[in-house]
Amino acid sequence: MINTKNNLKHRLMAVRFAIWDLHLYLDTHNGDCTAMELVESYKKKYFELLEEYICQYGPLTAKGEQGEKWLCSPFPWVNTGSDC
Repeated sequence: MINTKNNLKHRLMAVRFAIWDLHLYLDTHNGDCTAMELVESYKKKYFELLEEYICQYGPLTAKGEQGEKWLCSPFPWVNTGSDC
């Protein structure tokens, strides 16, 4: 079973991919209002998930005011607590 931290990271990546994919679609279908609404809803979901991740596990990057906190916490790619 995937732990909560990895599950949250996977959800963040999936939503970010959906946003990127919709942007590519909108390059050729710029009048598609439904796709534009989807982008906005996915952006909202992405920032909600990102905020949840930051509150539970700390920032994913050193960008912004939380740079020192990021440097002091385990890096996102460090797999802690696993025997794999």
